[in-house]
Amino acid sequence: MSDEKSSPPPAVFTKGSLFRHISVMSFTASIGLMAVFLVDFVDMIFISMLGKAELAAAVGYAGAILFFTTSFGIGMAIAAGALVARALGAGAPEEARRRATNALIYGVIFGALFAAIVWFNLAFLVGLLGATGATLELAVHYLQIIVPPLPFLMIGMIGGAILRAHGDARRAMMATIWGGLVNAVLDPILIFGLDLELTGAALASVCARVVIAITALLPLIRHYRGFDKPTASSLTIDIRPILAIAFPAILTQLATPIGQAYVTRAMAEFGEEAVAGMAIVARMTPVGFGIIFALSGAIGPIIGQNAGAGLNERVGAAFREGLLFTALVVVVVSGLFFVARPGIQYLFQLENGVALTIVFLFAGPLSLMFFFNGVIFVANAAFNNLGHPFYSTIVNWGRHTLGTIPFVLVGAAWFGAPGVLIGQYVGGAVFAVIAVILALRVIAKQTAQAESVDPFARQARLFSLLHHRR
Repeated sequence: MSDEKSSPPPAVFTKGSLFRHISVMSFTASIGLMAVFLVDFVDMIFISMLGKAELAAAVGYAGAILFFTTSFGIGMAIAAGALVARALGAGAPEEARRRATNALIYGVIFGALFAAIVWFNLAFLVGLLGATGATLELAVHYLQIIVPPLPFLMIGMIGGAILRAHGDARRAMMATIWGGLVNAVLDPILIFGLDLELTGAALASVCARVVIAITALLPLIRHYRGFDKPTASSLTIDIRPILAIAFPAILTQLATPIGQAYVTRAMAEFGEEAVAGMAIVARMTPVGFGIIFALSGAIGPIIGQNAGAGLNERVGAAFREGLLFTALVVVVVSGLFFVARPGIQYLFQLENGVALTIVFLFAGPLSLMFFFNGVIFVANAAFNNLGHPFYSTIVNWGRHTLGTIPFVLVGAAWFGAPGVLIGQYVGGAVFAVIAVILALRVIAKQTAQAESVDPFARQARLFSLLHHRR
């Protein structure tokens, strides 16, 4: 049997159980994500084993900058995934291939320009976060190595998004798993074997990015004929729809590292031990909640395909099932974090102090608050795939400015370093409620518009929905 015949049908999400689609897509995507995040987690363990507080703090500062650069890639990947999914849902595979090709080209170009701007301003950016002296120099050195390969990361992220738009979460997962394995093998060799310490961790990450890019592109070429030969006319055609989603999506994603940068600076007021504790939490979060991080990219194609096919009831149902899935995952993971507290303390060699307080606060009641982060992820996926990407921008910027700065200020004044994280999560809960209200309005508006065009649309969609459920 040929690869072409064995691949999933173009619009696999327009039928069958939505909760199952969400679960399968999220779990498979999260395995790939957690393979990468787990390596970052192990990096932090290795660096903590070196016994140098300034190295752990440097990774914390560098992480905020890397979050900034990665967010740019996420924005481009969101645009590619949304456009390809809608084209597949509408039964237009040629359009899907053209948009996949052009999104990848623009992603590489914009990624290279963005990486150059960040690279030439590293010392300034790290200094803004509150780093000084040897810690600042270490963070800048680490970033000087890992920022230039950003275009490779962009290729991997966009390629993975296009694979998920085709419903092929397994191959998207394997791309990041291969990258994570390469990183995991090289880390101990470079950090300890060659005694390169922070430099070794950076070089291992660079190699992983190249591997992720290659393993994301190969299945698209082999199994989906996923790309066309680019032409000047096709690039011109797609620049507007790509930027219409990518620009607000990038603005949306950039809000997160900017908000995190403020949190990092606020935590820096309590010393390097507090920053090191926050850096540990930053590594624990994606490892534990990788499924929730993956949910936004996983549910987007599900919403997009059903919207493209005009199945608006399934769009609304997918949104609700996404919220239910988020709640279940957060409760389970929070319980595991709480049980694992002694092991976490041992792994990071934490003694009684502010770092241990921060880590134990998160690995307890505060991790339950991550539900509201997941709510925002699901709402943003709905906005991006239903033609309202600027709603994502509004919610994310509001969450990371009005929902961060005043809450962090109050939290720090009342509870010290732990209050910084408490304030950040409380502010997120407020904007999660706003996001849900907006998302429900967008879904209701789309349904009402469809019914106003065709008075028999509701009956037809209900019949289609019942048919697909069978």
